[in-house]
This record gives sequence, structure tokens and C-alpha cells, in this order.
Amino acid sequence: MGPFIVFSIIIILVLISLVSSIKVVHTGYVYIVERLGQYHKTFEPGWHLTVPFFDFVRRKVSTKQQILDIQPQSVITKDNVNISIDNVIFYKVLSPKDSVYNIEDYKSGIVYSTITNMRNIVGDMTLDEVLSGRDRINLKLLEIIDEITDAYGIKILSVEIKNIIPPSEIQQAMEKQMRAERDKRATILVAEGARQSEIERAMGDKQARILDAEAQKEANIRRAEGLRESQLLEAEGKAKAIEIVAIAEAEAIMKVNQAIINSGTNEAVIALKQVEALKEMANSPANKLILPNETLSSLGSIAAIGEMLKGNK
Repeated sequence: MGPFIVFSIIIILVLISLVSSIKVVHTGYVYIVERLGQYHKTFEPGWHLTVPFFDFVRRKVSTKQQILDIQPQSVITKDNVNISIDNVIFYKVLSPKDSVYNIEDYKSGIVYSTITNMRNIVGDMTLDEVLSGRDRINLKLLEIIDEITDAYGIKILSVEIKNIIPPSEIQQAMEKQMRAERDKRATILVAEGARQSEIERAMGDKQARILDAEAQKEANIRRAEGLRESQLLEAEGKAKAIEIVAIAEAEAIMKVNQAIINSGTNEAVIALKQVEALKEMANSPANKLILPNETLSSLGSIAAIGEMLKGNK
């Protein structure tokens, strides 16, 4: 082997060492680098140079938000019901160094912490409380697990219960209960609808009666007003007639007085008036005349005088 070949091999090894010493870290990841077996540096995203044969990348750690799906676990409630619960954990690595050196496998630590504490929490609750208290269980798990994983450099963002699966007989009983509740609600809704319909019908009848009463009242008012106007008109007509009669009688009296003044025969006119008054009284069926004998004896002379006056006219 010649010197040239040896030199070429050395050059190739140097180039390979240089190339391998360049580390490119992608966004969302960091590299934990050790030198001679001890922690040396955390490489952030970008390119970095390492010392060949001295620096070693211990682990590639993701700094993105991650999801950890925990398989269904058997849990016994306070009222001795065996149920199955599975969870989903959302977390993020805040300290890559702690996540590598403070625990061997931080994902397993999160899983076992969640399962253990979930059993403790659910064991103090009844089945109904578990089914209706998912949010409370999630909050308690989040608080406990986040405190535990602080030592790992892990931040727990959220803990969610995916499913709560009770035994089949409990499910059947729950389905029957739900069916009974639905039937109950349907019956209540039907009864409420019937009651509302009756109320609406009663309100309609009441409104109709009110409208009829108002219409009757209005008709009575109009009828009374019409009767009152009719009576007023009739009274006005009678008053007008009386006024006309009074005016005519006044004119007649004035004419008679004038005639008396002009004729100078006062006694004859008076006698004539007495005769006319007696005729008027006699013609009325409601009048009864009781005359003394002296009056009857003088009627003849009065009648004669009246005839004479008529003849003169």
C-alpha cells in the first residue's frame, strides 16, 4: 500500500468525521448532546458542530404538543360497579434535559400516574356521580398529574375522559330508565299541550263572550241614544205644536179683543164665547157637566143672542 493510498484514506476519514460532526436540528425538536458520557448541551433548531468521537446525541426530543392515548382501564366505583374508562392526555415537553435525565421514560410515567390517580378519584364516587362528573374528574386528574410531571419537565395541558363503559346489565338498566324518562317527558308534553289547548280555547270563549257583551252594550247604548233622540224630537215636535197653538190662540184672542173693542157689544160676544166653551166641553167624552137650573134657564137667551150675532156676521 503506497503513501498516496494511506493519505487518501486519511482524507476520506477526515471528511466523513467532519460531515458526521455537523448536526442539523429541525424545527419542533431539540437534541440532548453528551460529551464523554456527561450532559454537554441542548441543541436548538438549526445546524451545530460536534466533536467527533467525543460528542454523542443522547436523545432527540420533540417540543411540540403531544397526545398520549391511554387504553381502557378497569375501575371500581364507590358503589362497587366495575366500569371501564379510557383517557387522552395532552402534554408538552418544557425541559428536554429533565425529561431525559430525571426519568427513564416520561410517557410511561404519565400513563401510570394517570391510571393510579384515576382509580383513586373514581373509587370515591358512585356510578351516577362518575357519569355526571366527567369535568370534575378531568380537573382533579389534571391538577394531580401536572404536579407529578413537573419533575420530568413536562407540562400537562389537558386530561380528557374519552369513554366510560359500565357493565352490560347496567347499560340495559340505564336504557330502560332513559326510555321511561322519554315516555314520561312525552306524556308530560302531551298533557301540557292538551292543557294549553284548553286554556287557549277557554281564552277564546272568554274573548268571544267579552266581544258579544261589548257588542250588546254598544247596541243598547245606540238603541238608548236613538230612543232618547226620538223622544227629544217628539218632545220638540209637541212643544212646537203647543207653541203654534198658543200663538194661534193668542192671535185669536187678540182678534176677539179687537172685535169686542170695535163692535161695542161686549155682552153679546161674551155670551157667544160661553156657548162655544159649553160646546167644547160637551164634545169631550171625559167631561161631565152638572149645571144648576138657573144656568139652564139662561141658556136659551144665550143661544138666541149667539144666533143673532152669527146672523149679523
